[in-house]
Amino acid sequence: MEPSDVQRGLEDVVALESRICFIDGQQGRLLYRGYDIRELASRSTFEEVAYLLWYSRLPSAGQLADLKRRMAELRVLPDALARTIDSLPSAALPMDVLRTAVSALALLEPEETKPGASSIGGAQRLTAVLPTILGWIQRRRSGARPVAARPDLSQAAYTLYALLDREPSELDARAMDVALILHADHELNASTFAARVTASTLSDLYSAITSAIGTLKGPLHGGANERVMELLAEIGTPDRAEEVVKAKLARHERIMGFGHRVYKVEDPRATILREWSRKVGEERGNLNDYALLRKVEEVVHREKGLYPNVDLYSGSVYSLLGIPHDLFTPLFASSRVAGWTAHVLEEYDDLRLIRPMAKYVGATDLTYVPIGGRT
Repeated sequence: MEPSDVQRGLEDVVALESRICFIDGQQGRLLYRGYDIRELASRSTFEEVAYLLWYSRLPSAGQLADLKRRMAELRVLPDALARTIDSLPSAALPMDVLRTAVSALALLEPEETKPGASSIGGAQRLTAVLPTILGWIQRRRSGARPVAARPDLSQAAYTLYALLDREPSELDARAMDVALILHADHELNASTFAARVTASTLSDLYSAITSAIGTLKGPLHGGANERVMELLAEIGTPDRAEEVVKAKLARHERIMGFGHRVYKVEDPRATILREWSRKVGEERGNLNDYALLRKVEEVVHREKGLYPNVDLYSGSVYSLLGIPHDLFTPLFASSRVAGWTAHVLEEYDDLRLIRPMAKYVGATDLTYVPIGGRT
């Protein structure tokens, strides 16, 4: 079989069937297991969404209570893993520490590293413990003692508590809950595909999630919201937005937070996070970032016809909540792990080794020359 046309970046190539996530790029719709993200973000919680992704249905009250209790128990960091993290360089990038921690955790929980249906326990373990790992990273580098796992807090509230060592307000916890829901899955993006490729070899769930985290670390996949915040710092005030953005566009620089491989209209997650940027800003008495983003949005759409994606407003929400910029991408991982693990479980259920082809464009007629005759 000879490969024919090459689709660079596998753009528009349908690689597999899935029942987890559907993106309607023409209409700007995002569905998890058939439920519109707008409804989930306004009425649901991250724990409900995680259950939905893993079990293909929304939980009953009893099932949700059981999941919350189980995840609260799984937040505790094993002593051996804490020592491993403490042994790493204090200046290490948080994503590098997170990748190493997830890989090391597999060595401590061998029963959860067996591929197959039993990996649902590993999915719950990873989703529950990632905020603890992030909190440990943040507290360690700031010279503070790590906080104790709080079983009484929701996943969103606990995430903020672990990072900031303070119990969040109701509004802050809800803002984080919505952000976690919106980032929980997004079909066959690069990190999810990496996880499924690893799972398709019948490797274990922890290896698949380590692959996903390594993929997310790349700046062409993760980190765009950090670049958005750098842009806002460069602009400073809304009256400078037009000048700075137009100058960047004239130099053919990319403005992060705009455009998407799949969406041809506005990313529905951006629509939701725009409102939360305003809400949290109003509560803080600080709408500067929101005003800047609205002005940047206006200029980019007028000049380039591009719509916002999820990264345009997420960074402003995280910043207002007090989260350091270099934890934005690890925080993304702590949400997306619910989707990653759901995809790994689905891959195990319909296992076929993912092995695409490459179109060879190199030489085909070279003759071997013994080393003594080479120049």
